[in-house]
Amino acid sequence: MRVPLSWLREYVDLPAGETGRDVQAKLIDAGLEVETVEQLGAGLKGPLVVGQVLTIEELEGFRKPIRFCTVDVGRANGTGEPQEIVCGARNFSVGDKVVVVLPGAVLPGDFAIASRKTYGKTSHGMICSGEELGMGDDGTHGIIVLPPEHEVGTDAIELLQLVDEVLDIAVTPDRGYCLSMRGVARETATAYGLPLRDPALLDVPAPNSYGYLVKIDDPAGCDRFTARTVTGLDPEAKSPIWLTRRLQKAGMRPISLAVDVTNYVMLELGQPLHAYDRSRLDGAIGVRRAEQGEKFTTLDGVKRTLDAEDLVITDNSGPIGLAGVMGGANTEIADSVTDPETGAVTGTTDVVIEAAHFDALTISRSARRHKLASEASKRFERGVDPQAASAAAQRTVDLLVLLAGGTAEAGVTELSAPGAPRTIAMRADHPDRVAGMDYGRETVVRRLQEVGCDVYGQDELVVTVPSWRPDLAEPNDLAEEVIRLEGYGNLPSTLPQLPSGRGLTARQQLHRRAGRALAGAGYVEALSYPFVGEGVFDQLQLPAHDAARQVVKLVNPISDEEPALRTTLLPGLLGALRRNDSRGSHDLALFETGSVFRAGKQPGVAVRLPVDRRPTAEEIATLNAALPAQPRYAAVVLAGAREQAGWWGKGRPADWADAVQAARSLAVEAGVQLVVRQGQYGPWHPGRCAELLVTLDGVETVIGHAGELHPRVVKAMGLPARTSAMELDLDRLAAAGGGAVQAPRISTFPVATQDVALIVDASVPAAAVEAALRKGAGELLESLRLFDVFTGEQVGEGKKSLAYALRFRAADRTLTAEESTAARDAAVALAAERTGAVLRGA
Repeated sequence: MRVPLSWLREYVDLPAGETGRDVQAKLIDAGLEVETVEQLGAGLKGPLVVGQVLTIEELEGFRKPIRFCTVDVGRANGTGEPQEIVCGARNFSVGDKVVVVLPGAVLPGDFAIASRKTYGKTSHGMICSGEELGMGDDGTHGIIVLPPEHEVGTDAIELLQLVDEVLDIAVTPDRGYCLSMRGVARETATAYGLPLRDPALLDVPAPNSYGYLVKIDDPAGCDRFTARTVTGLDPEAKSPIWLTRRLQKAGMRPISLAVDVTNYVMLELGQPLHAYDRSRLDGAIGVRRAEQGEKFTTLDGVKRTLDAEDLVITDNSGPIGLAGVMGGANTEIADSVTDPETGAVTGTTDVVIEAAHFDALTISRSARRHKLASEASKRFERGVDPQAASAAAQRTVDLLVLLAGGTAEAGVTELSAPGAPRTIAMRADHPDRVAGMDYGRETVVRRLQEVGCDVYGQDELVVTVPSWRPDLAEPNDLAEEVIRLEGYGNLPSTLPQLPSGRGLTARQQLHRRAGRALAGAGYVEALSYPFVGEGVFDQLQLPAHDAARQVVKLVNPISDEEPALRTTLLPGLLGALRRNDSRGSHDLALFETGSVFRAGKQPGVAVRLPVDRRPTAEEIATLNAALPAQPRYAAVVLAGAREQAGWWGKGRPADWADAVQAARSLAVEAGVQLVVRQGQYGPWHPGRCAELLVTLDGVETVIGHAGELHPRVVKAMGLPARTSAMELDLDRLAAAGGGAVQAPRISTFPVATQDVALIVDASVPAAAVEAALRKGAGELLESLRLFDVFTGEQVGEGKKSLAYALRFRAADRTLTAEESTAARDAAVALAAERTGAVLRGA
């Protein structure tokens, strides 16, 4: 909401020296987000005056039309002689009143004006457009043509109100009443402790039976509808300068008098209005839900297909407006047109003014459904004062009568659904308990009355909420009003007293160690949004019954394309890899640790926790039970070179083994023995996928997968060839660790190394052979490493040779050759028993 300071002063008598910055500070203290204060006319320097065009000479021989004009500027140029000016605009004629800037002036943007020779003539100044003066777009993109009543030589800076300050306020959804000058003025008056001149306090005639006929078929969607009629409008009447300037400063473009008046009143009172050309209305105005598939053309010229949930304004011909969003082209106010033969002027002369109150949720959904956000819908979906409709209609009628010479018909239509003011019961000390400080009953009552509430009672207050505050629904809302008006800066700062000796939990420590381990291995952390679209699961080749497809959907997603919470980290990471690869970074290794969201069998309903005391353990448990499970995962993705080529060597590309090694690094941080065996799952290549397992409660449990992605997944997601990935459940990994990581024992005795090469069937996993060797070697085995895999004629068809380095060490003595050989032989024997391994060369 853009708020001109000069307009704001009409409703609040601010101190004479108060600047926009001062008002900004006050409103910020009151809880409004005033983002900027724009200085209009900064650096502007006259003379800038009203002039009258005397002559126009068309200059020939140039690429574009050029005119040499003489303009009467009175005594503003010091001589009284006509001013000679070269101008390229075509939207003015001899006798028109224009805005002239004379030599010596400075326009916005530090544009100094001087006499200069151009197009073979000397131009002594410039005839100005609105954009050159910083006024914004007036729809003409041409020279400003003033009404004929303004005297030549008048100061145009004051006439056009070029110097002003405009506060730009970011209005939050719960403060919809501040999308009006009335609402901001009320906040300003409260902040300064000054009286408010409420522009909605008007004498409004009572409704009667001979107003324009209106029928409401959906009172839930429209609980109030006011209609007024004005006849005999002058179709040639133009919006006065003060009106157009206020619209421009507020960020709106002047269109025509009738439309400008409705926009002005909307900005002033916060009530959206619409004006219908009465000659184009066919019978009574109605309000109903649209028929599914019904067609309708809005004012922007777009033919729209309506939904059954849309609320529409109708007459006998069908829809004439999408309620609360935009009017229809079939009843649009017609521009004035002059007949070139007769000189007769035609245009809209009779209008019907609509001021209605619509259901906020209905309007919000319609605006989003049709991707048609408007100034009206922005206000309705945030809450409009239903009691302001009749005052807004009256204000519109008054302005049309004053500015267009119209006549207000005596008929007043006002339909409203029965309803009572909303009341809230609250203890007088409730704001004290919420804020943690003592305000006292008198302060609480005074602040609530300043908001517009009626307050009754002593210790137990009964508060009647004003009609313009639909956001006030419970005692905590009222407490917030008291606290913000008393000043958030006055709240006491009290640090919680935590028991000593408590730091990060074991789970938090593991999460940090995991991030440090992956960063130390050369991965770069990439954080992504926790939202996904369900189509990504098809790209990842997940089966239809996969648990990852059971998503938690958001009621109000940031993007309609990603309405669900993620069940895997891979979509976000792979998207980051794809973007970086497309921008020229081809050697990538990214990681992320974060929560995923698993839907429960039955969706829970969250309870609202109290704010005036600490929630009980039962209340917190109930809240947690309603939430989806949120385990923490870790994932990596790789593409391109893992080791760069250079004088030191050829380098090598990233492959599935790097993804598996990332999982091993995390297992080391958790102090867990990770089992890696061949697997097959979703996005991974079936022949290059490792299953990651840990032992939980004595049972081997799959906690993730690693390897190279399937070529179909790579193609579907636009990834580099041979992209690899790993993802595992960090929480399960931590659970398998069973506590703090134990530091390895350091022995002072030497190591004994024994190498073995075993021949097994090609189908036997190396992990199975390794597990057997570890089991058979016993306690003396310190480490085991696979250092060679060989296939060929020497080992036979369908066979492979696996070469392992076994390191043996005792904690209390130096091992003899016989002891290490015996341990090796026991390991080989168990491997032969379990996997059919044969010692190579035996």
